[in-house]
Parts: sequence; structure tokens; C-alpha cells
Amino acid sequence: MIDWDHVCDTDFALPATADLDELVADLAKSLRDPDPEVRDGSPYVVLRTWIARDVIDRVRRRWLGDQMAARFADQQIEARTFAPLVLDMIVSKGDFEPAWQEAFRRWYLAETDLRGYDDKLAWLHAVAHGADLLAAFGRHPRVDPTAMLELAAARLLTRTEYLYAEQEDDRLARAIALTLTRAELTSDQAVRWLGPIHEDFVSPRRGQTPVYRSNTMRTLRMLYILADLGARTGRDSAPIPLPHAAAVKDRLVPILAEVFQHS
Repeated sequence: MIDWDHVCDTDFALPATADLDELVADLAKSLRDPDPEVRDGSPYVVLRTWIARDVIDRVRRRWLGDQMAARFADQQIEARTFAPLVLDMIVSKGDFEPAWQEAFRRWYLAETDLRGYDDKLAWLHAVAHGADLLAAFGRHPRVDPTAMLELAAARLLTRTEYLYAEQEDDRLARAIALTLTRAELTSDQAVRWLGPIHEDFVSPRRGQTPVYRSNTMRTLRMLYILADLGARTGRDSAPIPLPHAAAVKDRLVPILAEVFQHS
């Protein structure tokens, strides 16, 4: 049995007598473990570091990507929601397979267990983890950015009774903003995905604001801020300007005005 804490403590050096394929398989298994100390502990850090350092090469990353794409259909919620984190590592490294994108699209729209945190399983965070992968796909040169923008809009408009409580709105807004940094997007493409949201907001309603609309409102408000300031890939990275920031903000104003009317 591999002591992953020891691997972290030794600057992520490969154990001398271990087989790398077996190590990668063990890491993949750990990231679906129901014990959060295993799933979200040292194995996660080792996997992220080894991918970043190319210890896990392209062939093994391809294998891992296929495993994570299949995991979107896993019966365990913690397995499904940690799969996008691993794929984010791989896609951000530059690897890509269309099947990964399609598996992610199906899951992100269909997932109904959106809990951010569970007392026993700890972090699940389907929307936020999915948003991180959406951003990775959205910035990848082989992915059509409009497809990711449309996916984000569809996720926002999917009916749910889960009110974003763990910064899911911020994470999804960041993913959208990063996708909007793609230089090849036209001004029209940068705002067209907002059309279905505007149509939803102008539709008649009575009583309390539906939860999905509240989630959407807050996501779009954060997107306005990021369009103004730029989007960061990491906490210490410089903000990347959105080429069509003015058009995005101009389109957001009337949409948000629909839900900010004084009676």
C-alpha cells in the first residue's frame, strides 16, 4: 500500500520500487473513495502535481481521462463530482478527446445532486467542480467556445431546489468569463448564449423567485464584475481581459433589469 502522505513529504518523488501504472491506477481509485480524507487528501495533491510535472505522461493521462469520462455515470455521487477535477488537470495540460467533452456535457446537465458539502462525504460540489472543467474545455483550442457558453446557460436554467451556497455562482461565472477570453469569439457569439436566459427572465411568474433563477441572477452579477475586471486562471495570476467585455456588459444590463424591478 502506497503512503501518499510520504510522497507529498518527499517533494512528490516516485517511490523507488513502484510501478507507475499501478500508482496511477491507485490514485484514480482513491479519487472515488467515499472517505474524504482519502478522496480529497494526499492522493489528490499527488495526482495534480504528477500531471503538472509530466510524471504522468500523455499516454497515461489519456487512460486517466477515459476513466474519468466513464465515471460521470458512476452510481456514487462523490465519484461523479470528483471526475471533473481530474479531467480539469488533464485538459488544462493540453490533452483532449471529444468523448470526454460529450460525457461531461451529458453529466453536467443531468446531475441532480448539487449539494456543495455533505456532513459525511464532505465536499461534493458538482456545479463548482463542473464549472472548473467547463473553463478548461472553454479555453482549449480544440473546443468550440460557444458550445461551452451554451452548456453554462443550460445548466443555469435547469430546474433545481438547491440554492447555491458554496460559491457555485462565483465558480460558474469565472468559467464563463474564461471561456469569453477566447480571441476567436465574435461580439455576437459572446452574447448570443444569454438569449435563453433573457427569455426565461421575462416570462411571467408569481410568488417566490424560483431557486434556479436566483442562482442564475447571482452568477450573471458576478460575470458582470469579471467582464469589467478580467478573469483569472488562478489566485495569483494576472487578469485576462475579455475581448468583448463591453458587449457582454451591455447585454447583461437589460437581462438583470428584468429581475430588479420595483413594484
